[in-house]
Amino acid sequence: MTAKRALDLLGSLFLLLVLAPAFLAVAAALALSALGALDHPDGVLRRDVRAGLHGREFRMLTFRTGSRLLARLPQLINVVRGEMSLVGPCPLTADDEGCAGQARRRLSVRPGMTGLWQVSGRSELPWEEMTLLDLHYVDHHWLGMDLAILSRTLPAWARASARPI
Repeated sequence: MTAKRALDLLGSLFLLLVLAPAFLAVAAALALSALGALDHPDGVLRRDVRAGLHGREFRMLTFRTGSRLLARLPQLINVVRGEMSLVGPCPLTADDEGCAGQARRRLSVRPGMTGLWQVSGRSELPWEEMTLLDLHYVDHHWLGMDLAILSRTLPAWARASARPI
């Protein structure tokens, strides 16, 4: 097992344990809300098909909520299953232009819950810059870089959550 995978497993299992009450509260609130999640075939979770490591498709889990941070909690399950990493390129759909040409190199690592693009401006950056940041990560990632990105993630998510949708 690599150090990155160990970080992914230990980090995601720890976060799942610590955030279990929030996880259950969000699931219960969605189940009881006017969103009708109980009537939806997938329940409180969305399962979006994404391109993972080497282009293998997987179902990325998110809560059916508009809250950016809370919606992403179920992705910790994807990390435990080895479909995602805590840190990596943004997970895109398999038919996305980010999975073609030179940008296909993004698929040589697992997609991440957070990444260099997410902590560098996210949707404020143009598509081309997102791809360049993801490719920079692919070419230069190491455990220290992952830890630096993780340390910048919560402040970046807080800033993004404070903006109107």
